[in-house]
Amino acid sequence: MVTRLVRGKGKKSVTVTPKLVNELLGVPPFSRDVKEDANAVGFAMGLGVTSMGGELMLIEAGLMVGAGKIQLTGKLGDVMQESARAAYSYVRSNAEFLGIDPEVFGKSDLHVHLPEGATPKDGPSAGLPLILAIASAFTKIPVRHEVAMTGEITLRGHVTEIGGLKAKLLAAKRGELKTVLIPMENEKDLPEVPDEIKEGLNVVAVRNVNEAFELALEIHPTLLRDQPLVTPSSESTAEEISTPMDAAAQT
Repeated sequence: MVTRLVRGKGKKSVTVTPKLVNELLGVPPFSRDVKEDANAVGFAMGLGVTSMGGELMLIEAGLMVGAGKIQLTGKLGDVMQESARAAYSYVRSNAEFLGIDPEVFGKSDLHVHLPEGATPKDGPSAGLPLILAIASAFTKIPVRHEVAMTGEITLRGHVTEIGGLKAKLLAAKRGELKTVLIPMENEKDLPEVPDEIKEGLNVVAVRNVNEAFELALEIHPTLLRDQPLVTPSSESTAEEISTPMDAAAQT
């Protein structure tokens, strides 16, 4: 910019425009994470922290005809793999409450994937979005695309404390999310988050998974318990069973 002024033949100012910024700085090295465009079955938006700050973390869950196996991909660390298995166990152990036909688990394989497979991801706080994605895949209830969430979970469905709240809320704001679910234990940390970050975000503290279902799913699963669930058969295709809907991420 200074060079342009010096070589500007009498010009005392230069108007900065988006076109000029691109011309001077070139192609942006990183693209900005944004929320999904629509509600969808089998996905949830988590929040992670990297060396570059907070990041949105898309989680996908899909079902296919199988024998009850679970496949985890996306370069997940040991702790995140444990969170995924705990989330799956919660959904299985609460099948009746969620209106899921128990037979579906023995006839389906579950695939959980976090995109950007070349980026390592680890940490326990993806437990809550993992449960939402998996429960959505089995119940066929879409997850609200404007909701992001973070929280470690227990087998009983309790949502427990996480770290990096400020960075995660900043990522949610940057990604144009409207609602962020956080553990009730982290509500005490909200006063330390600058108001300019919280402005425009509906930050809701939840105690358990059931409260998250009410806020993040289009409809609570218990309202559909009386409707029969499609059970995968050998003639079904993976697409018929489920239609799932971005620095090392530390959740």
